[in-house]
Amino acid sequence: MKILVVEDEAKIRDFIEKGLNAQGFVVESCDNGNDAILQATTRQYDGIVLDIMIPGPDGMSVLRTIRQKGINVPVIVVTARSHLDERLEGLNSGADDYLTKPFYVDELIARLHAVCRRSHGENLNLRESGNIVINIATREVSVGSELAELTVREFNLLEYLMRSPGRVYTRTQILEHVWHYDFEPNTNLVDVYIKRIRQKIATDGEESLIQTVRGLGYRVRKDA
Repeated sequence: MKILVVEDEAKIRDFIEKGLNAQGFVVESCDNGNDAILQATTRQYDGIVLDIMIPGPDGMSVLRTIRQKGINVPVIVVTARSHLDERLEGLNSGADDYLTKPFYVDELIARLHAVCRRSHGENLNLRESGNIVINIATREVSVGSELAELTVREFNLLEYLMRSPGRVYTRTQILEHVWHYDFEPNTNLVDVYIKRIRQKIATDGEESLIQTVRGLGYRVRKDA
């Protein structure tokens, strides 16, 4: 899952990023309200971790703005204060959950999974194509009755492609989402990882789940 973390304290932001990355989340971050609004309204996220006390428009203003624009991504608001009125204001402004500092990153991860399940339905954790089933919560990939052992990057890449069977993802889109870095345009990193995934999820006599679209990128078979 791809998460936006909005937190102006560098140590806390790094703590959250490292904890989420270790669990396979793809994380983008910013430290002020203006950037938060820009990123939340121009990019696609599965969830947002939003600190209330940030420079520029504060967290509550950011939350109200993105909700007014019809963006219904799950949001967990975070603050150092635990006053009931503030918690209620956050929930009434459209927050899906509320977390008070200090907190354990494991609790944040559990709450992210919970709000995403409530937002999108209980089957959010499962993606299926043909005989391939991936479980986002357990990070397991099943090929029929067998489990395939994928690395964190391989899992994230496969999960990304399986979000929309039939949709073509360019190599640049894959690099930005899975690696979250800028690479030389001629890198073959994506191609190498696609080859590895194909080998790990291959089924005898079956067409490859991941198709190459020449000149464009890759997609998961829509009829899988």
